[in-house]
Amino acid sequence: MNPITSSSKNPPENSARHFSVAPMLDWTDRHCRYFHRQLSQNAWLYSEMVTTGALIYANDLPRFLGHSEEEAPVVLQLGGSDFKDLATCSRFGEEWGYSEINLNVGCPSDRVQNNMIGACLMGHPQIVADVVKAMKDAVNDIPVTVKCRIGIDDQEEFTLLEDFVGKIEQAGVDGVIIHARKAWLQGLSPKENREIPPLQYDWVHRIKASFPDLSVAINGGIKSPQEGLKHLQRYDGHPPLDGVMLGRAVYEQPYLLSEVDALYYHQDTTPPTRYEVLQAMLPYIENHLQAGGKLIQITRHMLGLFHGLPGGRLWRRHLSQNAFKKEAGIDVVEQAYRLVEEEMQRMEERLNPPA
Repeated sequence: MNPITSSSKNPPENSARHFSVAPMLDWTDRHCRYFHRQLSQNAWLYSEMVTTGALIYANDLPRFLGHSEEEAPVVLQLGGSDFKDLATCSRFGEEWGYSEINLNVGCPSDRVQNNMIGACLMGHPQIVADVVKAMKDAVNDIPVTVKCRIGIDDQEEFTLLEDFVGKIEQAGVDGVIIHARKAWLQGLSPKENREIPPLQYDWVHRIKASFPDLSVAINGGIKSPQEGLKHLQRYDGHPPLDGVMLGRAVYEQPYLLSEVDALYYHQDTTPPTRYEVLQAMLPYIENHLQAGGKLIQITRHMLGLFHGLPGGRLWRRHLSQNAFKKEAGIDVVEQAYRLVEEEMQRMEERLNPPA
């Protein structure tokens, strides 16, 4: 279900037409996605970026591509620049049941630049166009999208971004998700690249004006699903976009995701309570522990579940101090929730003291 009525002519269904949670290295793994799925049934979820080298040479596809049907729709994000390798890995993604393949053209870290991965590719639009075509030719029934920045380094002209998007559209890309900041390839850390370069939301809307038939989503600096809605409307005189992507805001305050189905998909259903989300996670946690997994592999994604509520800090502290222990079991989670209950009860008594 499309969150808005798009101006595009029969655009293919892909994450750039929806609300999505950004790929985040070392964070958006399968446990994170399962947790997020308990909060929204419709948001598109992403894998961490996986490099083509890891998939082709590590000989461990289950480790990198394993996911459950409950996570769908889920996008596999690839990092690379060799068209043959990206074609091979795109086929892997389709065979493993991913809903979409996305090419990372936005990561600014030195580590990936040295391998011609990420934002540095914005300086080579023809290479990106060639690999997009190879990826499209490699898959049968799933879309291929690109996540990029508005530019790199001293690129100041909108026409450079327009040229980049034009080349990948001609190559057949199904959608583009644009982080509305430039990336500085030297001098700024990845964290600083998420905060220091100024946001230029109007550039993303101008891209939609230039390519009305291409699905375009926006990312960067958006603090909540509610705030993201402004980009699904006209913005400074420019056309509305097709989709919205949030990253760290959702990861740090995951309960924000409970707003998505109503706001973006117009579902008239009551969102799950935090307690209901926790209850839904318990069987998953137990199965993971029985299979030899560690508690912290799941609970590290759940630290913000009670963010902003009485007991939220106690929940976070108890899990942080105990979930990593070798013997940690489901009782650690239950104890953490009891601390929340007790603190909420104390708050209730302070606000409504007995007569």
